Amino acid sequence: MCGIVGTRGTFFSKTKRFCNVSCSRSYSSNSKKASILARLQGKPPTKKAKVLQKASWSAKIRAFLQSQSLGQPADGTTTGQDALDLGFDWGKYLSEGNFESVPVTCFRHVPLWGQWDEIAEGLKVECLNTDAMFLNRVYWIASIVKIAGYKALMQYEGFEDDLSHNFWCNLATTEVHPIGWSAVNSKILVPPQSILAKFANWREFLMKKLVGSCTIPVDFHIKMAESFRCPFRQGMHLEAVDKLKVSQMRCAVVDTVIGGRLRILYEDGENHDDFWCHMTSPLIHPVGWAHKVGHNIITPELKGSKMSNHPSFRKGHSEPQHFKQMRVAYPEGSWFEEGMKLEAIDPLNLGNICVATVCKILLDGYLMVGFDSSPSADGSPWFCYHASSTSIFPARFCNKNDIELTLPTGYTKETFSWDTYLEKTNSIAAPIRLFNNDCPNHGFKVGMKLEAVDLMEPRLICVATVSRVVRRLLCIHFDGWDDEYDQWVDCDSPDIYPVGWCELVGYQLQPPVNDEPKEEPKPKEVKKKRKSLFGKRKKTSLQGKKSSKKIGYTTKSKESSNQQSEETEKEKHSHKSKLGKALQHDGSSKETDLAETQRVKRERSDHEEVSDSDMESFCEGEMICNPKPEDGEIVAVQIKEEEMEVCETEQVQTEDMKKEIKEEEEEAKI
Repeated sequence: MCGIVGTRGTFFSKTKRFCNVSCSRSYSSNSKKASILARLQGKPPTKKAKVLQKASWSAKIRAFLQSQSLGQPADGTTTGQDALDLGFDWGKYLSEGNFESVPVTCFRHVPLWGQWDEIAEGLKVECLNTDAMFLNRVYWIASIVKIAGYKALMQYEGFEDDLSHNFWCNLATTEVHPIGWSAVNSKILVPPQSILAKFANWREFLMKKLVGSCTIPVDFHIKMAESFRCPFRQGMHLEAVDKLKVSQMRCAVVDTVIGGRLRILYEDGENHDDFWCHMTSPLIHPVGWAHKVGHNIITPELKGSKMSNHPSFRKGHSEPQHFKQMRVAYPEGSWFEEGMKLEAIDPLNLGNICVATVCKILLDGYLMVGFDSSPSADGSPWFCYHASSTSIFPARFCNKNDIELTLPTGYTKETFSWDTYLEKTNSIAAPIRLFNNDCPNHGFKVGMKLEAVDLMEPRLICVATVSRVVRRLLCIHFDGWDDEYDQWVDCDSPDIYPVGWCELVGYQLQPPVNDEPKEEPKPKEVKKKRKSLFGKRKKTSLQGKKSSKKIGYTTKSKESSNQQSEETEKEKHSHKSKLGKALQHDGSSKETDLAETQRVKRERSDHEEVSDSDMESFCEGEMICNPKPEDGEIVAVQIKEEEMEVCETEQVQTEDMKKEIKEEEEEAKI
């Protein structure tokens, strides 16, 4: 029912009409659509529609979209929920820079490009209420304030002129619904918690707001799901350009399908020997295409190949109708001939338009084009273009449009001219009438934001800007990168997408590269923090040691030892005062308590002497250090295991002594 071609055994149901479960569920969309329309019009639903109410329509759409994203990339590309968690915040980026984005209607290869004109500012929708004190998901009415690609700036009804609560969301997701969706699906409309007490009668408020307003179409998500259908399946075989030698083709297999983009694996390569492209890309063709048109192809040797055991390696070829059909263009009179000169985009450096030569004529309107800036005897830099391609141009195209032309070897701007070059090479320029001169009203403008594939690393989709428009040719600048990485693409290229496309299909978007921070001067003083090793009571002594670090970790100074002894005496006085207060509570047991106090003091005195000696040995003998550390140098400190054991023993003794003092105080109170 969805157009997939295959054998009868690969389909499901008694009638063998569906390729998978999601396809069979999506086929029931007409009945579901009729049920929704009937309820909105006040008509009773049919019996068939009641049966369909058992499953959530949003769940069906989500299941269908997941079925269209086949396979998990093995090249490290982040997809799904992981990509959304790492996603780029388009809303913040657009708001801070006050940028304008390319409308969805400019991209003919994306979902709902033909219906996006119906989405306008001022429309009201039902969307998830994120400011509610409910465990279940509740919704509220919101208005579209601004549209940027698939993204929209929304405002909940009731906030009026308060712009601080505006938020961005993706209109193409299943979290945005037309007015009336909550009533049909038994969902609750709840105003945001921050304005809950603003109006006493919210029902009356909504009635006034909704009268005469417009909303998105009822079948908005149905059309969205239908536009995501992809004829390619994991395991389909095809022919693809060899990324290591672009003048030849290689047999390949589809490994992953995400939003119409394919991850291609070469049959005679390794698992990581892959590249990404769109299903309408001119870089892929059906099996047998190379022999049909006369293009060079490498026949794989599958015996002993690791790819023969790959899960994606299955029997089954893609059909010619799955690929983009090239326009047949055979004008009367002359045709392209070998040796003709022209200008073409360099496939190995997409920011350059070079002087090129027609090197070979293939069948079905295809040409092998070589680049005069990098000539080669074996034809390795040749590239196959169709005669109707928008990446080849007549001679003097760059000169007329003020574009820098990459010149042949040995020429400069001052010495090169097309007339002298044609005369010197004894060649002619290809006639202008042989090229694709169509220039549609595409709608792209300089400064607009979009998402673009880095064609030099096609698995990456980056935040980009239209930096220049020359007829139907666009210069794409990747935000945060230098101009030398700019790439020329056609306005109908399948490698550019509207804002929010990656979020819609669950693909990771590469954010702009921030400017590298300036190196700060290295500090002259390096402080190394270290935990106390002798219990809390020795914390003050360690602070004294930290101060000695500032002067280079020399031997124990007099100031440090004096400070330690003073702090130790203070601690002794504090404990003596506590014991004295405790003894005053009971005069009858003065002699007993006094003897006990003297015993405790002797134990404390012995403990303090051991700790001080350990500290001296720690400062003088057990530290491996540099007496004069250089700037930025990290000082290393090592402690023997014996010292660690002494530390642990003394900590236990300290805790026991504290318990005894506490018990004595309690007994004194009694």
